[in-house]
Amino acid sequence: MLIVHVHIKVREGDIESFKTATLKNAQCSLKEPGVIRFDLIQKEDDPVSFLLQEVYKNSDASAKHKETDHYSEWRDTVESMMAEPRYSIKYRDIFPEEKNW
Repeated sequence: MLIVHVHIKVREGDIESFKTATLKNAQCSLKEPGVIRFDLIQKEDDPVSFLLQEVYKNSDASAKHKETDHYSEWRDTVESMMAEPRYSIKYRDIFPEEKNW
């Protein structure tokens, strides 16, 4: 499995619009065969800070996700909402095993 944490800070006035666009992307992403999880998380003490936790079956599934129409729409929609460039960190799972997700 490949686990990707995407760290995002949005402009204060764009929080709700960002959440709406990102929820749409997350819901569509969960329909992809290679996507195991797609979580949208908002930092409790800093509401402009978000984390996308994306769990893929493998690296190919992550690459295919970036080729989808819903990803392109999300990327283009939220780009102007970013307070700073987003960045991601990739992880490999150790525990639990994939069948337990």
